[in-house]
Amino acid sequence: MTSKTIYLASPYGFSAQCKRLLIPEFVEALAHLGLTVWEPFERNADLDTSKPGWAYRVAQQCMQDVRDADGVFAIVNGTPPDEGVMVEVGAAYALNKPVFLFRDDFRRCTDSDQYPLNLMLFAGLPESDWQEMVYDSMDSIKNRDRSLAQWAQLG
Repeated sequence: MTSKTIYLASPYGFSAQCKRLLIPEFVEALAHLGLTVWEPFERNADLDTSKPGWAYRVAQQCMQDVRDADGVFAIVNGTPPDEGVMVEVGAAYALNKPVFLFRDDFRRCTDSDQYPLNLMLFAGLPESDWQEMVYDSMDSIKNRDRSLAQWAQLG
């Protein structure tokens, strides 16, 4: 059986420190479940940002990766979370891709008593037990009893 691919939607690649320290930890946790991780900053690392049109090419490549991946794991920290990550989540929902959210940010940014973020971020998750699709630590990502691990193992 070939491993499923998961697109890691994250704002962390814009900071050298976060790119060096945080992204590898997420990639390792997801790979621990047998997933092939598509990390967009790595996948676009060879792009020459001094040439005109580079930003368009990055955006197109990221959208193609969302289309081609089996699912999306989105880091949704911040108030509000990163706009690019939100576009990638919306695209994944429109494509009926499974989306798993990560938030270890204790701040709330919502008008809802039910959800910690804008309610539209939960539109593609199950109505009941949506919490099963939301992760808050590396241990929760690696937990083989959670929905991400179960999905990773499905044929």
